[in-house]
Amino acid sequence: MEKVLSGMRPTGRLHIGHYFGALKNWLELQEKHDCFYFVADWHALTTNYEDPEDIIENRRQLIFDWLSVGIDPNKCTMFVQSHNIYHAELSLLLSMLTPVSWLERCPTYKEIKQEQTNKDLSNLGFLSYPVLMTADIIMYNATYVPVGEDQLPHIEISREIIRRFHHLYNCEVFTEPKGVLTEVPRLPGLDGRKMSKSYGNAIMLSEDLKEVENKIKKMVTDTNRQRLKDPGNPEVCPVFDYHKVFSTEEEKEYIVKGCTSASIGCMECKMILYRHMQELLEPMQERRRKFESEIKDINEFLKPMQDRANEEAACMMEKVRKALKI
Repeated sequence: MEKVLSGMRPTGRLHIGHYFGALKNWLELQEKHDCFYFVADWHALTTNYEDPEDIIENRRQLIFDWLSVGIDPNKCTMFVQSHNIYHAELSLLLSMLTPVSWLERCPTYKEIKQEQTNKDLSNLGFLSYPVLMTADIIMYNATYVPVGEDQLPHIEISREIIRRFHHLYNCEVFTEPKGVLTEVPRLPGLDGRKMSKSYGNAIMLSEDLKEVENKIKKMVTDTNRQRLKDPGNPEVCPVFDYHKVFSTEEEKEYIVKGCTSASIGCMECKMILYRHMQELLEPMQERRRKFESEIKDINEFLKPMQDRANEEAACMMEKVRKALKI
């Protein structure tokens, strides 16, 4: 069975953007492949090294969110990156042969430095992020890595590092991974901006449903529709972006017709959305409460899967050390 590897930074509880952007895809992949899903806590430090968040609590919340959506420990391997020291060893060894110019030309490296001007990102860890990512992937001979389009350059760097390793040491140790593009529906934040916890415009998977309802009622709509009798344009309304993901074709047709003819109001439109949001979140939250009552120690819960990941990594590092004659 072909392997899949993917990870998430532990930055706290997840929102619906994470569900549609990654977790929904993870659920499908775990049915068809040998999937390794890991908590990327070292990656979190590449940009948050000056003021690290509570990573221990955040990774606990992350695992509960994974379990709540249906990520199944009987169908995949979940583990913590920092609990597998082999990732650090392989990243260090790969850094010996990775040209700095390859890392500096990475589009994501340039974009994040431009976006996060409030942080000093001149650290080596941030520059060598793709090297650590490469180590994460090739440690398990993962064939597929589900990514967004912005991550494709990282996958290509991984492939280049692998080829350089094989050429320099005249061996074939690693599998060249393939980036699998995840179709991510456009879900803006509740205010129309990019969805982000820092903006306070996201709906969390574990959020109280009454608060979810209140947030949806306050969502920004077509700003040109000031009164009920004013016709609106669903294509410029953030609420309709959510309907494209949540609602049936019949409901979308009803909303478009009602909005453009001013025969329905924005609140009716929002309540249709809330009903669907409730149908999605309610069973997730029930599962979360069940797991929270059953699992007292996340590390103990993860141990069998962590052991499996560590054992596979140990076997890979034996091959790597042999190739490097160390």
